[in-house]
Amino acid sequence: MSKIYYFSAPWCGPCKQLAPTMERSGLPFQKVNVDEDQTLSAKYGIRNVPTLVKVDASGNEVSRLVGNNPLDKIQSWYNG
Repeated sequence: MSKIYYFSAPWCGPCKQLAPTMERSGLPFQKVNVDEDQTLSAKYGIRNVPTLVKVDASGNEVSRLVGNNPLDKIQSWYNG
């Protein structure tokens, strides 16, 4: 089962805009504050927020999506 790490920051405008979209998405995700969890952010080489990283059951990156994207694009990316 894949899940999404949703890398975000409280000071980031696009992150705030993406939050309700992620809540409505119905996708399995874990929100990660890049300021508080620098270890996980470094592990996945996060350079921009918001960034969605799809990982497999072992935590290996499958793909990523950067920026504030619409729900249909996020769902298509996740299911693709």
